[in-house]
Amino acid sequence: MNGALGIHLAVSEGRVSPAITSATAVPVATMMIGRAPEEVAALMPRLFNLCGVAQGLAARLALGLPHEGGGDLGREILRDHLAKLCLHWPHLLGLASAPLPEGWSAGGAPLVTAIWGGARPTHAADWLASGRGVAPVLAALAASFAPGEAVAQVPALTAPLSVTAQENSPAGRSADDPLMVQIARDFGRGPLWRAFGRLVDLARMAEAPPQAELIAAGTALVPAARGTYALSAHQKDGRVTAFARVTPTDHLTAPGGALEQSLARLPAAKLSLARLVVDILDPCVPVEIAEVSHA
Repeated sequence: MNGALGIHLAVSEGRVSPAITSATAVPVATMMIGRAPEEVAALMPRLFNLCGVAQGLAARLALGLPHEGGGDLGREILRDHLAKLCLHWPHLLGLASAPLPEGWSAGGAPLVTAIWGGARPTHAADWLASGRGVAPVLAALAASFAPGEAVAQVPALTAPLSVTAQENSPAGRSADDPLMVQIARDFGRGPLWRAFGRLVDLARMAEAPPQAELIAAGTALVPAARGTYALSAHQKDGRVTAFARVTPTDHLTAPGGALEQSLARLPAAKLSLARLVVDILDPCVPVEIAEVSHA
C-alpha cells in the first residue's frame, strides 16, 4: 500500500461514524511477475522500507532462496516497539520521551528488565501504578480511555492471505499472555490492550528471535512489528509466475476491522485522541484525518 489512508470522522448525537478511504495499493504482483526470484527478494525491502527485513525475508522464504536467521528481523521489531514506547506515545500523551535502553539491539534479559523496570510483574494493575520501566506511558493510556472506549473485537488471525477483518497485531500475537488477559478483562481490547501487547511482544522477542515459517509450498508467514506478513509466490524456469502479499494494515483497514471499530467506539468528547488511537493501531502508510463534521 502507498499514498495516504483517509479517515473522516462524522459526529452525530454524541456518536462517531468513521469513513475510511484506503491508501492506493501498489500493484505488487504486476511489478514482480516475470522477474528473477533474486531480483524480487532484493526489490521488496526497497519498495516497502517499513518492516523491510520482514518483507525481504518473506520473499526469500516463499521463493525458496537462501535466507538468514531471525537476528536482523528481531532487531527490526525491537526497534519499532521501543520507538513507540519510548518516543512516539510519550509525545502524543504529553510526557517526556526517553532514550532507548542502552544496548537494546542485543535484546536479552537486560532489555526485558529495563522495560519492566525489574522482574516481570504478575498483576498488570499493580505494575501500571508502580512507575517502573515504561509503566508511566501505559498508565497515561489507562487514564486516557475508560474501559470499553475505542475497543475492537475482531476474529483472530486464521486466514492470513484473506483481506478481511482479522486481529493481525502484536496484541493479537500475545492475546493469551496472562497480563494481556487481565488487561482485556479490565479495559477491553482497546488502546491500552494494544499498547500493552507491544510491550509483551517486545519482551518475548527480546528473549527469543522471531521465527518465519513456510506454511505451504510458496507461502511464507513472517512476524513483524505491526503483525504478520503473508506472502505467496511461485516461480518457473527462473521467473516469478505468481505473487500475492497481505499485510497487517490490510487486515486493520478491512471493512469492520480494528481501525473502523476502534474509532466508532471512541466517545465524541474524546475525538482529540483519535490520532493517538490511530498511532497505536499503527497502519504502515501515512494517515490523513479529515476535519470533524457534526451531522
